[in-house]
Amino acid sequence: MSNLYILFEHAAGYSLFKCDGSEDILSQVKQKISKVKRFKEICHFVAFQPFKTGRVALENMNCISEGILHSHLEEFLVNAFPKKKKQNILGIVEPKLAAAISEKLGINCTAVPEILELHRGIRKYFSELIEGFNDADAADKAQLGLGHSYSRARVKFNVGRNDNMIIQSISLLDQLDKDINTFFMRVREWYSHHFPELFKIVSDNTLYIQCIQIIRDRKNLAEDVAERLESLLNDPVKTQNILEMARSSMGMDISELDLQNVYVFAERILSLTRRRKETVEYLREKMQNVSPNLAALIGDAIAARLIAHAGSLIGLAKYPASTVQILGAEKALFRALKTRGNTPKYGLIFNSRFIAKAAQPNKGRISRYLANKISVATRIDCFRDVPTDVFGNMLKQQVEDRLKFFETGELPKTNEKAMDEALDEAAIAEVQMLKQLKKQKKNAKKRKLEESGIESSFLSSGADDSVAASTEGEDRDTSVVKKKRRDKKQKVMEVSLNEDVEDDGEVKKQSGDDFINSSENHIQANGDLDLSAKKKKKKAKKKKLLDANTEMEVSLNEDVENDGEVKKKEQSGDDSINSSENHIQANGDLDLSAKKKKKNKAKKNKHLDAMTV
Repeated sequence: MSNLYILFEHAAGYSLFKCDGSEDILSQVKQKISKVKRFKEICHFVAFQPFKTGRVALENMNCISEGILHSHLEEFLVNAFPKKKKQNILGIVEPKLAAAISEKLGINCTAVPEILELHRGIRKYFSELIEGFNDADAADKAQLGLGHSYSRARVKFNVGRNDNMIIQSISLLDQLDKDINTFFMRVREWYSHHFPELFKIVSDNTLYIQCIQIIRDRKNLAEDVAERLESLLNDPVKTQNILEMARSSMGMDISELDLQNVYVFAERILSLTRRRKETVEYLREKMQNVSPNLAALIGDAIAARLIAHAGSLIGLAKYPASTVQILGAEKALFRALKTRGNTPKYGLIFNSRFIAKAAQPNKGRISRYLANKISVATRIDCFRDVPTDVFGNMLKQQVEDRLKFFETGELPKTNEKAMDEALDEAAIAEVQMLKQLKKQKKNAKKRKLEESGIESSFLSSGADDSVAASTEGEDRDTSVVKKKRRDKKQKVMEVSLNEDVEDDGEVKKQSGDDFINSSENHIQANGDLDLSAKKKKKKAKKKKLLDANTEMEVSLNEDVENDGEVKKKEQSGDDSINSSENHIQANGDLDLSAKKKKKNKAKKNKHLDAMTV
C-alpha cells in the first residue's frame, strides 16, 4: 500500500505531511477538515525547513509560480522524503512543479483535486500541526510581507508614475472649463442689466470679470479706476471707451445688495480660473513623469485625453495605430459601419496642430502617420524605466518632416537614423537624470537631518536651561567642600608639626646610646624622604587631589597613635632602646601593610612623612 505525502509551501518555509489511508480518506476529506482533532488523525507532521531570509522566500515563490524546482526545495525533498520513492506518493498543488520534481528526483507526484482539499486543511491548521509554531500572527505577517514583495516585483509599481492621477486631472480640467463658461454666462447676463456695453468692449471672459471688480457701480466710479483699467487692459483706447460708456450707459440702476452678490459671484469665478491654471500646471508636471515622450509629441492635454479614453497608459500602449487614430470617434465609426459609409479619419488627435497645419487632402495621411508615432511613443513611455522626452522630440521632428514632404516633396530622414540618434541622446539624458535623482535624494536627506536637528535643539533648550541651573548649584557645593577639605588639611599639618617638635626635645635628653639610635632613625627617615619626594614629583600630576587628601588623613591618624605609644616607653634609660626598636618595627609594619594593600598608598604616606619633618 502506497503512502501519501503532502508538500505544503508556506511563507516561512517548506513542510512535509503524511496522510494515513490515502484512498479511503480522500473521499472524506471535506468532513475531516471541519475540526482540528479529526484532521490530525489523518494528517501528521513529518519535516519542516525554514527560509533563511525574505529574499530566499521570494526566489522560491517565483520558481514555484513558474513551475521550476528550486535548489532549496530539492535539498528539502532529498533529506525529508522517504528513500523508497516507488512506495510513496507526493501530493502537490501545482501540476508544473509536480512534473519538474518527478523528472529530476524520480518521485511519484500527483495533483488530484483531493490534494487541494488536504492543502486547504493544512493551511487552516498550520500553526497547530507544527510543534513550536504557535504564533499565528507571525505566520500572517510573513505571508503578508512575502505577498507584498512578490506583487511589487511583478508589477514594479512606481507611485510617481501613476496614470490614474492624469485621468482624474484631465476630467477635472474639462469639468472646470464647463463650469467656468456656465458661470461666466450667468454673471454677464446679471451685470448687463447695469452696464450692458461693457461686454462689447471687453470680450475676454477673465478680463470682463476683472473689469467688473474694478468698476463696480458705474455711477460711483473711484478716482483710480482709469489707472487700474489701463494697467489691466494695456490699452488706453479701451479704457477711455469704458469710462465714456459708463457715464452714458443705458443700463438700469441696481441696489447695493444686488451688486454685492454680483461681486461675490465674480470673485468665485476668478478663483475657479486660478484653480484651472494650477490644474494645468499640475497636469504638465505629471505628464513629464508618466509619459514625457507622448506629451512632447502631441501636447499635454491631448496625451492626457488619450490615456483617459484608453483607461490607462498600458491600455493605450496595447492599442494598434489604427485604433489610436480613431480613438474618441466611436459613434461616427459605428454609424459609418452601420450605414456602410466612409469611416472617420481621426478622433481625439484631430485637435493636434499637425492635422491643423496639413492641407485638406493630406489630413488623412498625416493622421495615420501621427497615430503610428503616438503608438511608438506610448510604448516607450510604458516600458522604459527612466522617463525622458528625447524620443518624443525626435518623433515630433519626424512628423514635421513628413508634413514638409507632403508640401514640398523633400525626403525626410530615415527612421533608422533618427532612432539611432535618439538612442544616443537618451543614454546621455539618462545619465544626467540619474545624477539629478542622486542629488535630490542627498538634498532630501540633508533637509531631514537639519529639520531633526532643529527640532531636537528646540526640545532640548528647556532641558539645557535646567541642566545649567543644576550645574551651577553643584559647582557651588563642590567649591564649599574643597574649602573645608583645605582647612582640615592645614589643621592636621599643624598638629603633626607640633608633635614632631616635642619628639625632638625628648630625643636631646636621652643618653648616648639613645641618641645614636635616634640619629640612625633620623638618617633613615631623611633617606626615605628624598626617595619618596622624587617618586612623588613624577606621579603627582596623575593622581587626583580628593583621593590623596582622604588617604593622607587616614595615615596621619595611624602615625599619631604610634607616636603616643613610643612616648610612654621612653620614660627610663633602659626602655629607650626597646622603644626605638618598637618604633622602627611599627614603621616597618606600616610600610609593608601599605604596600600589600596598594602601592600608591605607601608612596603617599612617605610623602606625608616628608611634609611633617
